Amino acid sequence: MCFAHGSAGRFLVHTWVNAEPVPRFYPNVVTLTTGDADIDEQRQTVRILQKSNLPGRWAVKDSFKALDIARLGFEVLLEANWIRNAEPKAEAMVSGLSWERAKPGSGGFPAALFSDENFAMFSGRRGGAVVAGGTLYRADGVVGLSNVVADADDAPTVWRDLCALAAATFPGLPLVGYESGDELKAARKAGFEIGDPLRVWVIARD
Repeated sequence: MCFAHGSAGRFLVHTWVNAEPVPRFYPNVVTLTTGDADIDEQRQTVRILQKSNLPGRWAVKDSFKALDIARLGFEVLLEANWIRNAEPKAEAMVSGLSWERAKPGSGGFPAALFSDENFAMFSGRRGGAVVAGGTLYRADGVVGLSNVVADADDAPTVWRDLCALAAATFPGLPLVGYESGDELKAARKAGFEIGDPLRVWVIARD
């Protein structure tokens, strides 16, 4: 998503970091490893980024819930858990919604998104109105599922439909993501395994 908006960021040994403004709801730092030495490096990366020209609020995704950066002025924005469906199946849809894959020119999204064969976005309609959706991205032998939107009553069946769409779009790959609250409960009901915790930190520039 950041690449499609012209701001791809950089992969360091222990961290992915982006020193430029990123799309809304996306972090500027993501931790990739854990361990005492790794955490020290990650904190140093965050300190360096604090001295940059990032405007407004920006976030750090602490992938292992191991990076305590409260003393650096950050607050916890979100506590969540990793989720995984090891073998999603291309089964029949169960939500009763009409699903459509987003195409170039739809929704005002950057054209670069649709030039990436690893990206897919689906919307679910009822009576002509979009009431659900989700985004898939294939990388490193898995498919990431994010930005899931669904009414509470529909949520477990929407998650099951998105699993089926992922299996049909990117066959043979496990499906992963992270969620919290009611969305985490819906993912569990849809057959996802609930994994380790993670945390998202946020800070606002003075």
